[in-house]
Amino acid sequence: MADVSIRNVTKQFGKSEVIHGISCDIRDGEFIVILGPSGCGKSTLLRMIAGLEQISSGEVVIDGRVVNRLEPAERDIAMVFQNYALYPHMTVYRNMAYGLKMRRMPKDEIDQRVRNAARILELSALLDRKPRQLSGGQRQRVAMGRCIVREPKVFLFDEPLSNLDAKLRVQMRLEIRKLHEDLKITSVYVTHDQVEAMTLGDRLVVMDNGYAAQTGSPLEVYERPANMFVAGFIGSPAMNFMEVTVQEGGQALKLPGDIQIPLNGSALPGWAGKKAILGIRPEHMELDSKGPRTILFTVGQVELLGADTLVHGHIGAGQVPMTVRLPDVHRFEKHATIRLSISQEKLHLFDPETKKRIV
Repeated sequence: MADVSIRNVTKQFGKSEVIHGISCDIRDGEFIVILGPSGCGKSTLLRMIAGLEQISSGEVVIDGRVVNRLEPAERDIAMVFQNYALYPHMTVYRNMAYGLKMRRMPKDEIDQRVRNAARILELSALLDRKPRQLSGGQRQRVAMGRCIVREPKVFLFDEPLSNLDAKLRVQMRLEIRKLHEDLKITSVYVTHDQVEAMTLGDRLVVMDNGYAAQTGSPLEVYERPANMFVAGFIGSPAMNFMEVTVQEGGQALKLPGDIQIPLNGSALPGWAGKKAILGIRPEHMELDSKGPRTILFTVGQVELLGADTLVHGHIGAGQVPMTVRLPDVHRFEKHATIRLSISQEKLHLFDPETKKRIV
């Protein structure tokens, strides 16, 4: 096992910079998830850690050693790709043993490592099969087993579950987390799927257009997003945003439709009379008959999901769009008006110019 330090790393393709000075310290045995939309640079960053992409500036340090100029094979890392990259003509056993054989490791040790990894991944009964005889989840476990037998210092995962169906992704998420808890190997995992990120990661690095927008624990990123990008990207359905005016010496917010919500103890005196962006998560509103933080909401479309209900609609004469997530089943008529309330602790305020969090 080893710690990993990413120190002010940049990447340029010609004159275009795609990774902008990212720094992050990954502790020994930690599971870090690099999360972001397509094109944000997350896979490029992972490939620079692996040595598959050259670093333009900055340093990558693995176990106290700067590895910028080292080949991938010299970095003592193992990588699981989105495509399984298995040899179709080899059995599961030979696929897992091949890398060790190329290192001229003794046969007894190869056999011990392969069978130990197969036991951990529940592949013992499949060692004589070829990849075409396996399911997608089984193939991904073989790819992981091929990495485990190497006993690397760092695991790197590049969207390994993207090719699996929804049920298999849930199963493999649990298996990857259990594997990490058993082996305690430092792991860096890249994904665009926030559910994977929230359930797998000890900490998240949320990337936006080549920048690290926020680094923190999954709950920290969810509960206190650093800016509007993180707030809108984390959570499904996405956070609702609307322009509001800070009133009464910073003690209240005026929402569309002349709705006023008191802030009580969270006064914003420097913002009195100014515009701000209010963020409300769909799951943080509830039905309310009346109260100081009541929002009148006009129903548009209703999605019955069984365990909960998504209600899409708007508030105010300007018809500011909003989505609400309510527990259980609720049947509302289209264009009906319902009353919603939100607790002060669940409000998020952002600067409309910088997009950064105010409170």
